Amino acid sequence: MTIDRAVLMFAGSMVLISLALGIYYSPYWFLLTAFAGLNMMQASVTGFCPAAMAFKKLGCKPGVAFK
Repeated sequence: MTIDRAVLMFAGSMVLISLALGIYYSPYWFLLTAFAGLNMMQASVTGFCPAAMAFKKLGCKPGVAFK
Protein backbone atom coordinates (compact mmCIF):
# COMPACT_ATOMS: atom_id res chain seq x y z
CA MET A 1 0.00 0.00 0.00
CA THR A 2 1.33 3.42 -0.89
CA ILE A 3 1.36 6.40 1.46
CA ASP A 4 -1.30 8.11 -0.66
CA ARG A 5 -3.75 5.26 -0.32
CA ALA A 6 -2.98 4.81 3.39
CA VAL A 7 -3.67 8.51 4.06
CA LEU A 8 -6.95 8.38 2.14
CA MET A 9 -7.99 5.20 3.98
CA PHE A 10 -7.11 6.75 7.36
CA ALA A 11 -8.92 10.04 6.64
CA GLY A 12 -12.02 8.26 5.36
CA SER A 13 -12.05 5.97 8.38
CA MET A 14 -11.78 8.92 10.77
CA VAL A 15 -14.69 10.67 9.06
CA LEU A 16 -16.94 7.60 9.14
CA ILE A 17 -16.04 6.69 12.73
CA SER A 18 -16.61 10.24 13.97
CA LEU A 19 -19.95 10.41 12.15
CA ALA A 20 -21.10 7.19 13.79
CA LEU A 21 -19.93 8.36 17.22
CA GLY A 22 -21.62 11.72 16.68
CA ILE A 23 -24.93 10.11 15.81
CA TYR A 24 -24.94 7.47 18.55
CA TYR A 25 -23.07 9.11 21.46
CA SER A 26 -22.45 12.84 21.37
CA PRO A 27 -22.57 15.58 18.74
CA TYR A 28 -19.16 16.74 19.95
CA TRP A 29 -17.66 13.88 17.91
CA PHE A 30 -18.54 15.89 14.79
CA LEU A 31 -15.59 18.12 15.72
CA LEU A 32 -13.33 15.21 14.73
CA THR A 33 -15.03 15.18 11.33
CA ALA A 34 -14.39 18.91 10.98
CA PHE A 35 -10.75 18.46 12.04
CA ALA A 36 -10.22 15.71 9.47
CA GLY A 37 -11.74 17.86 6.74
CA LEU A 38 -9.65 20.90 7.67
CA ASN A 39 -6.51 18.76 7.81
CA MET A 40 -7.21 17.38 4.32
CA MET A 41 -7.72 20.92 3.00
CA GLN A 42 -4.49 22.26 4.49
CA ALA A 43 -2.55 19.22 3.28
CA SER A 44 -3.76 19.84 -0.26
CA VAL A 45 -2.57 23.46 -0.11
CA THR A 46 0.69 23.11 1.84
CA GLY A 47 1.74 19.53 1.09
CA PHE A 48 2.33 18.98 4.83
CA CYS A 49 0.49 15.93 6.17
CA PRO A 50 1.28 14.44 9.60
CA ALA A 51 -0.45 11.17 8.66
CA ALA A 52 1.75 10.84 5.56
CA MET A 53 4.85 11.32 7.70
CA ALA A 54 3.63 8.67 10.14
CA PHE A 55 2.90 6.16 7.35
CA LYS A 56 6.32 6.85 5.84
CA LYS A 57 7.95 5.99 9.17
CA LEU A 58 5.85 2.82 9.30
CA GLY A 59 7.41 1.74 6.00
CA CYS A 60 4.74 2.46 3.39
CA LYS A 61 6.00 2.98 -0.15
CA PRO A 62 5.89 6.56 -1.44
CA GLY A 63 3.12 7.44 -3.83
CA VAL A 64 2.57 10.29 -6.23
CA ALA A 65 1.20 12.88 -3.77
CA PHE A 66 3.37 12.34 -0.68
CA LYS A 67 7.06 11.60 -1.25
